[in-house]
Parts: sequence; C-alpha cells; structure tokens
Amino acid sequence: MCVRKWTVILLTVMFVLSACGNNEAESGDKDKEGKKWKEIQDADEIVVGTPGTLVASSYYEGEGKSKEQLTGYEVEVMREIGKRLNLDITFEIIGFDSVLSAIKSGRIDMAGMGITDKRKKTFNFTNPIKYSYTTMVVRDDNYSGIHKLEDLEGKVAGGASSTVYSQIARKFGAKVKTYGNAPNEAYLRDVNNGRTDVVINDYYLSKFGVAAFPEFDITLHPELKFHPTRKGIVMKDGADKLQEKVNQAIADMRGDGTLTELAKKFYDEDASKKPEGNIREIEGLDF
Repeated sequence: MCVRKWTVILLTVMFVLSACGNNEAESGDKDKEGKKWKEIQDADEIVVGTPGTLVASSYYEGEGKSKEQLTGYEVEVMREIGKRLNLDITFEIIGFDSVLSAIKSGRIDMAGMGITDKRKKTFNFTNPIKYSYTTMVVRDDNYSGIHKLEDLEGKVAGGASSTVYSQIARKFGAKVKTYGNAPNEAYLRDVNNGRTDVVINDYYLSKFGVAAFPEFDITLHPELKFHPTRKGIVMKDGADKLQEKVNQAIADMRGDGTLTELAKKFYDEDASKKPEGNIREIEGLDF
C-alpha cells in the first residue's frame, strides 16, 4: 500500500510539474514572439523584403540602384508605416520565392505578399493594403491564341515557381517557364519573341509592365479577369504586437487618404479599394 501510495503521489507531482512546464513553454513561446516588437524597437528599424523589379510596386527609378531611388507603391507604403511607428525602414532586395523562408529565419521582418488561407496558417498578415485581380499579358497578334482560361492548355507561361499565378497556369494545362528575381522586361520580352506565350500576373503589374515596353508586340488581355486578390504585409507567425502596430498604421493611412493617394500616384487607380465588375473565381487552388 505504501509503495502504491508513493507511486500515486509521484505521478501526481510529475503531472503537475509537466503541466507547469507546458504552461511555461507556451508562455515562453508567446513571450518569444511578443518580443518581436521590442526587438524592432530596440533596433530602431524594420527590415523589409522587396523585389525591386516590379514596375509601380517595387522598382528602381533613374540610373543606378541607390536606396533613395527605390520606390513604388509597396515601398512607399512601407516607408509611411515606418514614419508613423517612428522607426527606420531598411529594404533588402529579395526574390518572391525566398520571402517566407527569410521571414521564418528572421533575415527580414516583413514583406508585401498576397493574403491566402494557407499562408495565414503559418504566418501573421496585416489587413490588406492593395486589392486586385489576375489577368494575362499575351502577344498582340490573336492574344497568343488564348481567349479563355481553358486555352492555356499546351501553352508556355513565364512565372516564378511558387506563385499562385504559376499554379493557375498549370491548373489549366500550361507549362511554366520559371525565372529567378528577374525584372519585368525578361518575362515580357520572352512573350514578345515567342519563347513563352503568356505571363499570368496581377492586373496592375501587368498594365504597367506592358506600358513600359511599347516596342514589344504584347498587350494586356482585354477580356480575362479572374482570381481576385488581396495583398497585405506578412510577418512571423505569432508576432501579434507587430501586427497590431502595423495594422493601426494602415488603418490611419486608409482613414486619412494616404493609401488612396499613394495608389493613384503609382497605379493611376485606387488599388487600395476592391475592384468593381465580374471577376471569375477559380476553385481548387492550394494557396
């Protein structure tokens, strides 16, 4: 009886210690992520990942590549957030396919990225800073033979390997030619010269990409509008205080018209608000 009694007591103590340990671990995890905002304050800066290759969103203006010449809607929104939080913004040029791993590793603190249910399971996102939809850049001659999404069957689409745009291309039977952190010109030149047939991408990026290269035999598809999108700012999972602070800055920018002003400056349209019209939803995307 004595042995059994002490066994019960020992198990009870072990259970209590285990529960305390779990609570401390959970609290430690929360504290660890809660420290993200304090770490940023202590460093007096937010490190933001951005491609620097996307006209109107994140690109270099003028000759050379000094920090002062990096601009675009996403870039200026980030700078404005920094001002409102009394923090410096440091940009790190990074390709889309490397953003999430850089967030996880702590190499960067934030980046602009499309908000999806799948990504929200493992990362924190702010409220949207940009709304859009997806369309195509095709050759001006007969739209590269593409008049509906189903016509992508057998075509070659240029894109990054892990974007929803490449997933859409594959879903409808296209082969994807992948690029690294290439400028718009590389994608669009390949459509022009026939190495690829189409670039599926964000409406605004596509619109300004086509306008930037009038010498290319390419056009924005006039009929196809699909897969509505929302872009927010991604950060490490659990960085709730940072998310709260950035969301407040975004709300203030939306309220005082700064988001609208920046959107119209870079896109000639108010990309900070949802687009109007019928936009085709695509089912079954794992993104």
